[in-house]
Amino acid sequence: MRRQVSLLVAAISAAIVASFVIPLLLLVQTLAEDRGMAIASQQANIVAVLVSGLHENPRLADVLQPTLTNSPARTSVVLADGTVLGAPWPDAAADPEYQRARLGAAFSVRDAAGGRVYVPVLADGGVAVTRATMTAAQLAEGVPLAWVSVIALGLLLTEVSVLVAARVGRGVSRPLLAVADTAHRLREGDLGARAPLAGPPETVELGSALNGLADRIEQLLAAERENVRSLAHRLRTPVTALRLEAEQVEDPVGRAELAELVGQLQASIDGVVRDAQRPLREDLPGACDATAVVAARIDYWRPLAEDQGRAVAVSLPSGPLRVGLSELELSDVVDIGIDNIFAHTPEGTAFGVALSRVGEEVVLVLSDEGPGFPTVRPAARQGTSGMGLEIARRLVGRARGILETSPAGTPGGEVRIRMPLGTA
Repeated sequence: MRRQVSLLVAAISAAIVASFVIPLLLLVQTLAEDRGMAIASQQANIVAVLVSGLHENPRLADVLQPTLTNSPARTSVVLADGTVLGAPWPDAAADPEYQRARLGAAFSVRDAAGGRVYVPVLADGGVAVTRATMTAAQLAEGVPLAWVSVIALGLLLTEVSVLVAARVGRGVSRPLLAVADTAHRLREGDLGARAPLAGPPETVELGSALNGLADRIEQLLAAERENVRSLAHRLRTPVTALRLEAEQVEDPVGRAELAELVGQLQASIDGVVRDAQRPLREDLPGACDATAVVAARIDYWRPLAEDQGRAVAVSLPSGPLRVGLSELELSDVVDIGIDNIFAHTPEGTAFGVALSRVGEEVVLVLSDEGPGFPTVRPAARQGTSGMGLEIARRLVGRARGILETSPAGTPGGEVRIRMPLGTA
């Protein structure tokens, strides 16, 4: 926007300056020519007066000599008898302008060769003609310098207007950029971000509306979380009663199965409560550095792997890789994958974690040297829902990613996750 404002002001300023500069250049040229012609006219009239008063003086040539030579205009006098005084005037008799002046006309001529002023003088012996000549260079004297000065002044005024427009544009665009930055932060999950109320009234109104929207979103999320938390807590009471009833079952097998199902239900409810207690900013799509998150989760699981004698092969890139999941969500995905390895492979089974960039995708591979995925889904562990990979798949889907597993029945299990590079 700042660039567009500057270009618009530059175009308008250039048009305005040009509309004044071009006539001014022509005016300067005309004034210079008029000044030169005025000098020639003054010189011709002075010489004509002298010739009129001293035409009978035999020393007329000597008297006129200082006047004829001390002027920028080249001055010639053709006396009535054809004698030429002053600057040479060859073939004066054949000059049509001379013939016109002899008929009593005083006039001036301006052409490509310069300017000339003719003044006739009536004397007893006939008509004498005085001619003062200015060359084209004399008529244009000082014009180039004046043109350069005027053009330079026009360019300076245009540049000043562009600089002022750029400064004004920055005053308008900076508050808008601050509002846009706040919108990006809200999109990434930072519900505490607020736009500064600065700039023109329209920008202040926009920032105020965005802040009000952020407040409303935070209030709605808080209310929704509170509703979920309340519902989960209300469910705990009947689940507890159900557990007590299950313990009264006389059949040991049935009692064990009911206890396991009640445990799974209790774990699911606890998971709902745990999710409801997360910070509100985790409800919105976020972004994080996958390299740092995966490295942190490997460090978390490494002590348990060492206790069970599991070799861990880790391959991480040297630089950050941004993905469209929050740090908490990506941590859950990695934890689910590694937890499945610990749960479904014997102790001592090696596993690997590899993170890389392939084109415009971030690829995370969790692999192990165990028996692979079974053809029949195993029973869930006590206290779990058995939906770990499905939860991970949904989380990855929020970042427009894909979670794939190796075919069932093939040795060696592998979970491959592909997500677009960058923020969601």
